[in-house]
Amino acid sequence: MTRRYRGRAAVTLSFLFLLMSISAGWSQAARTIKIVVPYAPGSGPDILGRLLAEQIGRANGLTVFVESRPGAGTVIGTEAVARAAPDGNTVLVVAPSFVINPTLRKVNYDASKDFEPICHLAATPIVLVINSASPYRTVADLIGAARAKPGELTLGSGGPGSSLHIAFEVLKRAAGINMTYVPFAGSGPAINALLGGHLTAVFADYPTVVEQLKTGTLRALATTSRTRAEALPDVPTITELGLKDYEDEIWYGLVAPAKTPQDSLSQLSGWAAAAINSPDMKPKLALQGLSPVGVCGSEFGALLRKRHEDYARVIRDSHIKAE
Repeated sequence: MTRRYRGRAAVTLSFLFLLMSISAGWSQAARTIKIVVPYAPGSGPDILGRLLAEQIGRANGLTVFVESRPGAGTVIGTEAVARAAPDGNTVLVVAPSFVINPTLRKVNYDASKDFEPICHLAATPIVLVINSASPYRTVADLIGAARAKPGELTLGSGGPGSSLHIAFEVLKRAAGINMTYVPFAGSGPAINALLGGHLTAVFADYPTVVEQLKTGTLRALATTSRTRAEALPDVPTITELGLKDYEDEIWYGLVAPAKTPQDSLSQLSGWAAAAINSPDMKPKLALQGLSPVGVCGSEFGALLRKRHEDYARVIRDSHIKAE
């Protein structure tokens, strides 16, 4: 090979490497990721999805946007992502309804077969609250009154068939009490009824009641978390009070369509974990009553399977029906 030919070959190879580098850069910069949120705009999952989209996009130079697809108790948006191309560019924000719905109603998706787990993003406590004017100061007081007056005391929540409703059914069975369940369209209306003196107690997600707890119009009796909630260090867990066999919280995660390539899933997991654990995200999450988790991959998949089994068992045993 002549010196001139070797020189031309070197220039050609350098040019090809340059083109490949530019192409890879363009490919990354041009990539667009859609986060589908099957809840109404302005809801907790919607806010979380938008915070995540902003953080991932800014940190990785990507275009990341949120598409709200509410309806049918999250089924519409969930089924849309189940049918989406498994190319790593469409993901779904999930919460307890993701694994509750298949047991309660006819849906065209299988939570374990039609999706790949990405990350458990964040969580917030489920809190048993009463009106501060109530004579009941503890869970023991409430249980004692319920046993003395079977069926007369009422407990409300967003439902039926929500994780909040399931928490109530577990409490009833664990404590051996008969309280009347009153379903509402969401936690907000249930709290309004409680404040108006129309209910005895409510199971609610922490963000819905945080302001009333701070002002003292509501009193927290217990949470269903495994350990005491960081935001409520003086409030015992139901397990602490001797009512075992149930631990839960409102959890939020991210999944992708089944058959999404493993390298794409790993990349998405890395981006999501970095975003949710970034220093500037914690105060933003705290404003929503959320704590970052950032557990990804197979470990999150195991949580989804366990929650599905736990919820399904309670739904069957309690004969819970969808609306």
